[in-house]
Amino acid sequence: MHQKKQRIWELLLVFLKIGAFTFGGGYAMIPLIQREMVDNKKWISEKDILDIVAISESTPGPIAVNAATFVGYHVAGVAGATAATVGVVLPAFCIIACLAAILPKLEQLRAVQYAFWGIRVGVLALLLRALLTMYHSCQKHVFAVCIMLAAFACVAILQMNTIVVLLGCAVAGVLYTVAKEGTRS
Repeated sequence: MHQKKQRIWELLLVFLKIGAFTFGGGYAMIPLIQREMVDNKKWISEKDILDIVAISESTPGPIAVNAATFVGYHVAGVAGATAATVGVVLPAFCIIACLAAILPKLEQLRAVQYAFWGIRVGVLALLLRALLTMYHSCQKHVFAVCIMLAAFACVAILQMNTIVVLLGCAVAGVLYTVAKEGTRS
């Protein structure tokens, strides 16, 4: 029981840190969640991270909150999910509440504009790192590459709704698995 309470507190503190020091939203948090939960704490595996990201993207709500909730639940049940969710949301809530009061006065300053430009570049680097990490962890076969390229084309070129594309990818994956399992029987 003591170990579970300790894990719940650790989840809260880790996600407070991730929530406070990550700019750019949920996708930028994925490498930090991976480092903390897989590399440092060893509470979940690389495969678990891929599954959590897939589920977090597929369920309603912000990916950061969904990922924190799923990681917390995986590590310490409902109390862990609550602690991780509160941890990831609380810093953003406090920061946004403070910024909402002062940002309109500061946004015209050139230094603030440059800072936001720098933050955008940094977020892009974090997103690319998350993409490469997930790509290296995924199984690579012709079907997966075709689905990846089709999804990218649908979203980036055809500007299709991402929910429709995700659902289409899920259906394609299920059909592929059913067909593959059918040929083994």
